Amino acid sequence: MKRTMMSLIGVTVALAAVSGVAAVTGPAGGAPDAPRGSTRLPVQRSALLCPAPTSSEVGDTTYTAFAPKGAAAGADGREGTAQLLPAGTVREDGGADKGKGKKNPKGGKGGGADSAAGQTIAPRDTKPVAPLRQAGRPVTATTDRPDAPALVGTADGALAPGWTVQQTTAVAAGAGRGLLGLGCTTPDTTFWFPGVSTATDRQDYVHLTNPDSTPAVVDLELRGKDGALGGSAGEDLSVPPHTTVPVLLSTLTSAPTTNASLHVVAREGRVGAAVQASDGKLGSDWLPAAADPSPSVVLPGIPKDATSVRLVALAPGESDADLKVQLATPTGMITPAGLENLHLKSGMTTAVDLKDLTKGEAGSLVLTPSDSGSKVPVAAAVRVTRGKGAKQDMAFIPATRPVEKRATAVDNRGKDSTLSLVAPEKGKDAKVKVTASAGSGGGTPVTKTYTVKGGTSADIAPPRPPGLKGSYALTVEPESGSGPVYAARMLARPQGGVPAFTVQTLPDDRGSVLVPTAGQDLSVLTN
Repeated sequence: MKRTMMSLIGVTVALAAVSGVAAVTGPAGGAPDAPRGSTRLPVQRSALLCPAPTSSEVGDTTYTAFAPKGAAAGADGREGTAQLLPAGTVREDGGADKGKGKKNPKGGKGGGADSAAGQTIAPRDTKPVAPLRQAGRPVTATTDRPDAPALVGTADGALAPGWTVQQTTAVAAGAGRGLLGLGCTTPDTTFWFPGVSTATDRQDYVHLTNPDSTPAVVDLELRGKDGALGGSAGEDLSVPPHTTVPVLLSTLTSAPTTNASLHVVAREGRVGAAVQASDGKLGSDWLPAAADPSPSVVLPGIPKDATSVRLVALAPGESDADLKVQLATPTGMITPAGLENLHLKSGMTTAVDLKDLTKGEAGSLVLTPSDSGSKVPVAAAVRVTRGKGAKQDMAFIPATRPVEKRATAVDNRGKDSTLSLVAPEKGKDAKVKVTASAGSGGGTPVTKTYTVKGGTSADIAPPRPPGLKGSYALTVEPESGSGPVYAARMLARPQGGVPAFTVQTLPDDRGSVLVPTAGQDLSVLTN
């Protein structure tokens, strides 16, 4: 009995000691907003996954990595490390290197693992990509290889909180032409992608990347306007360790469908997932996963010069949803003509063409329940096009999480960026601090504060670092007491008369967590 009591006391004291160390290494000012009995601390490790960028022979990809300043160093005083490593690839052709027509230079299966999709090809090299050594200044890496691999990355120490990586690919010609941008994603077990297509004029690939040392087993389900699309080809897909598997969505069903939703579920392990969509007329871009289904969703950053906007949404649960659709503009909320109510049938995908919705003004879509008491979750995304005729390009904007503490957009160069901020709740203004970091090659950070009136959306030409050389990062931080705010960043880089562009939503980076405070409590030893 005495031995048991001493063991329990020892564990309690040890927990108290750990909590004490964590509190000391937490960020200044982080504790006051934490619930009683807990402390807000920076995360100590984070993971990101970047899919293979392109198979085009005329594509150029830039990786940009950044960690904002402000997180405390670890208990040992180390700054931390952050880097990306090439992943293996599962090929359907038994080892041929697509795009080059060459066999794996190492011969055989490379990684030696079989998959439902073919053989695993090890990466040609294992050199880290865009390794980061200090916070506050981005680093870049470039490649023009059509067989550039997917990347699996980790960050620790002071570089883990807010570590952000973007891959931006410019494809000059061909069916996949355009500007493709993607914020590299965190691994998870479930993803929703409203807005995918299996139509004949689209080629949509979902890229599944496994960051772990054990295999992942994934199910893919497509849902169209009448519910689940037939076929079982998307079940029990194996994703080997440290490997990526691209899956062409049109192979999962025999029914070509223009507007569909993809559900990715990892039944074993976890994966990163992103969809690369290519349209024969509209170019190509990445479709990131939408935020977790919620009764109300916000889709920020529809360009003011959008020539067409298509909303795709579904209620994935067992109940129908009725939504009020509003466009937040610089002057207030408006309801698109003829769309006073949007009805979503349970498990079915609904698409609505909103045409030139913004009509020359900055805009963000806000979907809320028609009945304020409804709790039916929905997932949504929009496809946006700019330009006309043969000079068009497309991008996708999924529903996103609000910026609670901080969000970051990287790979801003010159004056090619537009920052969109929306405060969706009327009467709750959002006051936001925006910091432009030092450039990757030089420059001085600069900070400006913006106020967005509740119920409105604003497009902002973000601050630019004096003496800028290279690319820079934008960090968005709502001030204490600010109303809720959502954010997105558009990159516009024209290509031969095509208004090529891409939009990245800016969800909170979740760079800090609430840690319960432990202490001695001898009452647990009594009945």
